[in-house]
This record gives sequence, C-alpha cells and structure tokens, in this order.
Amino acid sequence: MTQSTSNRFIPEAIIIAIAAVVAATVLGNQLKVIGSGQQTIVVKGLAEKSVRADQAEWTISLSVNGATFVEALAKLRKEKPSLDQFLDKAGIDAQLRTDSSESVEPHMVEEELANGRSRQVQKGFDAAQTITISSKDMDKVIAANHAALQFEADGHPVSYSSPRFLVSNLEEIKMSLIGAATRNARTRADEFAKNGGVTVGSMRSASQGAFYILPPGSTVESSEYGGTYDKSTVNKIARVVVTIDYNIER
Repeated sequence: MTQSTSNRFIPEAIIIAIAAVVAATVLGNQLKVIGSGQQTIVVKGLAEKSVRADQAEWTISLSVNGATFVEALAKLRKEKPSLDQFLDKAGIDAQLRTDSSESVEPHMVEEELANGRSRQVQKGFDAAQTITISSKDMDKVIAANHAALQFEADGHPVSYSSPRFLVSNLEEIKMSLIGAATRNARTRADEFAKNGGVTVGSMRSASQGAFYILPPGSTVESSEYGGTYDKSTVNKIARVVVTIDYNIER
C-alpha cells in the first residue's frame, strides 16, 4: 500500500473508532438504566365482614281495567282506600309511604287476523298507581309483604315485589375494609418476598377493585371487578378487593 493510500484510510479509521466509542457509550447507558430498574411485586388484598341492612324498601301497586278512560280511573280511585287501610293495619305509617301519580293508558291486546297474521288493537284502558314504602322497621315491611298475598286473594287488584334491604353506611364500611384489605395485601407480599429471598419496599401504586355486598355463604370470586350489591337479604357480607404494587429490595 502506498503512503497516499494509507493516509486516505486514516480519517475513515478515526470515524469508525469514534462510532464504536459512541455506540459503546449508548449501550452502556441503556444497560445502566435497565440494571437500575427496581423489581416490583403486585398482590391483591381481600377483606370482608358481616353487615346488616338497616332499611327496607317495598312497592305495592294497584292496576285495574275499564272500558273507558273515566271508568278505569274511577275503579282505581275506588280501590285505593282499601290499600291504604291494609297498610295502616300492617303498621306502615303514612309518612313512610310515597304515592306515585295516577296513570291511565290504552289497554292493547293482540288480535288474530284471518290470514294468520296479528295486529295490536285497543280494548279499554288500564289505570295504575304505585305506593313505595321506605322504613327502618324491616320486620313490619316483611310482615306486610307476607300479608299482601291474602289481600290479593281477597279480590284486590294488587301486585308487589319482594322488599329490598339496604345498608345506609356503605361508604363507612368500604373505607374500613380498604384499610383491612391493604394490610392483607402487605401480608401476602411479605410472604412472597420471604420465599424469594427479598424484602418488600415502598408502595408504588394501589387501586380498589371490586366492592361486594353479598348474601351469606356467597361464592363470588374475589377477582371479579365491578362488584355486586345484594338487596334480597337482611344479613349480608361486605367484601372489598385492592391491588397494590410494591417495590422489592434485595
């Protein structure tokens, strides 16, 4: 190789060397960042306790049919005092009852046609009214619900639902369970860490998952999100799930 050719390759060699140094520096920084990233552990915490509903809601409705609008409304108003007397006898005070507005709607029925098809036609009117009861005396509401069957059997045009049993201090219950679930999550994290030869560090993040109000003996999976609110039972189980991300220290 001639001297001029050798001199020509010196700048190229310098450029390659500089590029190698830069690449090594960048790679070294990337490895340093990767190596300095803290490992974490994510655990779920669970807590639950027994709670009791302290309020009942119940609805009972009148529904009658008449050939005309006026007749249907008149029949409804004739029946209403009997329902009020029934509730008075059941011990449901008037101040605990909320009457809906009276309603009158066309009564529609399906009529078969000669060609095998059908159509909707009006046959009189339906009149209805609903009474909603909200009471902390759940025993009286339960008794009234049971007595309504005989009231209906006596010829009164009523329909009714099962009472709903509600818990008024849900937020207070939830907050107490979040604290217990957080402690449960830390216990689980410590157990994982102990078996892995590390220790649990500071909390990185935490989130509340599902909050449940369940009937006793429920087998709902604690990993579900969204939660449920059982209103069919007086005695219930409150359950909350939290997810917590902890740093791991070696």
